[in-house]
Amino acid sequence: MQLSHLRGIANTIIGISHYLKAKPHDNSIAYQLNQLALPLVNAYQKNKENHWHWFEQQLTYDNAILPLALLCHYEISGDQQSLNIALEALTFLTHKTLTFGFLNPIGNDGWLEKNHTMALYDQQAIETMAMVLVYFKAYEITKDEKYMHHLYQSFLWFLRENSLNLPLYDHETKGCADGLQPNGVNRNQGAESTLAYLISHLVVFKALEIEYRYLTDHNKLHVDILEN
Repeated sequence: MQLSHLRGIANTIIGISHYLKAKPHDNSIAYQLNQLALPLVNAYQKNKENHWHWFEQQLTYDNAILPLALLCHYEISGDQQSLNIALEALTFLTHKTLTFGFLNPIGNDGWLEKNHTMALYDQQAIETMAMVLVYFKAYEITKDEKYMHHLYQSFLWFLRENSLNLPLYDHETKGCADGLQPNGVNRNQGAESTLAYLISHLVVFKALEIEYRYLTDHNKLHVDILEN
């Protein structure tokens, strides 16, 4: 089967990267991973221009999945070009969506076309999940704490740190609203949105575990220095 859509390619790269972590000596699959990264790299090089650092002429849905895929490719292959493109594109996406200190995902009521104004609504939970995932992976690779900060900023979108100051996660039903609209939240709590919240929540737990281990190790080192 020939993949042609960038997001389908990106999701496949992410899946294969997980497989190769378990089976690192499968050279045929590693080759396929490298081949799949090429369309993303080529799309970025074709569309990047001046202050537009993206894979397409517009930002649409599930945007962060594209730099996430190249981060996953770098993690397996060590391909520096994939890492450079991923971080540059992520910086661009961050500038577009986190300028005001809280996450404003690209709205699907018009998207963001090059040289046009970004659609603010309707904001979707899948966008936020992808942002949480990409920032976590960027932190894992670079150890730059700014990505951990952006991860938490993004997650708080579910809990009312958003343009309408309204929570999308419902603590009573344990479901997540389908989106943020100009007049409030979409009260439907679909499976996709709820899974997006739950996955994001699990990633936050992983991030907190990393921070806890870091602080524990740092404190142990500090005690050792004082004792010696």
